[in-house]
Amino acid sequence: MSTLEQIETLKARMGKSIIGQEAVIDRLLIGVLANGNLLLEGLPGLAKTRAVKALAKNLECAYSRIQFTPDLLPADVTGTEMYFQSEDGGQFKFQPGPIFANVVLADEINRAPAKVQAALLEAMEERQVTVAGTTHMMDPLFMVLATQNPVEQEGTYPLPEAQMDRFLMHVRIDYPSLADEVEVIRLVRGEEQAALGDEAKSGAAEKADPIAQQVVFDARREIATLHCAEAMETYMATLVQATRTPSDFSADLAKWIEIGASPRGSLALDRCARAHAWMEGRDYVDPKDVQAIAPDVLRHRLTLSYEAQGTGVSADQVVAEVLSVVALP
Repeated sequence: MSTLEQIETLKARMGKSIIGQEAVIDRLLIGVLANGNLLLEGLPGLAKTRAVKALAKNLECAYSRIQFTPDLLPADVTGTEMYFQSEDGGQFKFQPGPIFANVVLADEINRAPAKVQAALLEAMEERQVTVAGTTHMMDPLFMVLATQNPVEQEGTYPLPEAQMDRFLMHVRIDYPSLADEVEVIRLVRGEEQAALGDEAKSGAAEKADPIAQQVVFDARREIATLHCAEAMETYMATLVQATRTPSDFSADLAKWIEIGASPRGSLALDRCARAHAWMEGRDYVDPKDVQAIAPDVLRHRLTLSYEAQGTGVSADQVVAEVLSVVALP
């Protein structure tokens, strides 16, 4: 079985637990393959946590969940030095926190104050944590999948731009269709029946070994060799440039954009476009790969003007305008 086929198997297994959110599954897999962190945003009950759990369950990895609350401390995330007494005397030993896992779910990340959010910055960007002057490296497979509720404001702390920029993609989750919601009802009902004593009948046939971590590393090596033409590189850089000098491209963009995307935006476009192309079975990057992932890569990297916010213009509308005014290669 090829590496792509194994990733498609992982996608199919996740799809059995997550109904009607195929785009979210795709973005989770692109995040894994592109070695980045994701911010999942959606109203309560839209399977944000369930999607992350489905990924961790079907991939051979260590999983941890951190419930962010206003009273959380940085040491609750990173770990701390603890004093141990023994017959030979006492000594301090580092006790790793829940951040030391392969897949870390930062649930409701905007419910913790900035000091706790900042505890994630070094781990997300440098893949290491420094405690008491000692640096502890993360595993080669490491990603933070954070969730937040877009409408609830009471008791929340908006993420600073510096941390938002460290997320490879900002994925928005919408309501499922009517047919999909019926399937969700049936799925959860079946899980409840299995939990009530029918585990042997309902779970034995579908139980399978998780996909090995090595598959992810093999896929990353293949993605790194994908051909990306110079014209495609220029196209991605121009999309980001259009957010920085909007007046050169469109009068509407000039009114809507206050601050454009950083160079991380260009790098994220490249990494995600190559992962998207690979998952489509191609060995080269096509403009449609960039257009498919551009909203998720750019929407959280734009600061909209007061005029845009006042007239109800969303970041997605701005990204759509950027895609329409930048010429295809």
